[in-house]
Amino acid sequence: MINEQIRDKEVRVIGEDGEQLGIMSSKEAYKLAKEAQLDLVKIAPTAKPPVCKIIDYGKYRYEQARKEKDAKKKQKTIGIKEVRLSPNIEANDLNTKANMARKFIEKGDKVKVTLRFRGREMAHIASSKHVLDDFAEMLSDIAVIEKPAKLEGRSMQMFLTEKR
Repeated sequence: MINEQIRDKEVRVIGEDGEQLGIMSSKEAYKLAKEAQLDLVKIAPTAKPPVCKIIDYGKYRYEQARKEKDAKKKQKTIGIKEVRLSPNIEANDLNTKANMARKFIEKGDKVKVTLRFRGREMAHIASSKHVLDDFAEMLSDIAVIEKPAKLEGRSMQMFLTEKR
């Protein structure tokens, strides 16, 4: 809230160079801001009484946007990469998929390992769980199981993340 939008009876006012001007009515504070050709901006609306500062509102908004942008830059996003397997996968294919997953984990991503069942493979779900276990064992030196294998519809899924 800025200028006339501030309708509180009393506000604590901070001057343009950071000094406390004390508690006064919002009309008086607005007059002070107008005299300095600046804006009265409510900074802490939840405080008792609310805290307002006499500053240039355009400059204030610009600085806030810059801070948010910088915070966003420093933030690290963790992506989820998926590796799909089938119950009758051969050893070499499993090694290739494990190497791909290793690259993803080393980059800092989570890996979703999906074991898909098609047709008659649904009858052998219990005997196929070992494929996921073997996969997790291959990556046990750099990864840990975040969510264990769980059957959802026609696929079994498990999540791997980097060891800390």
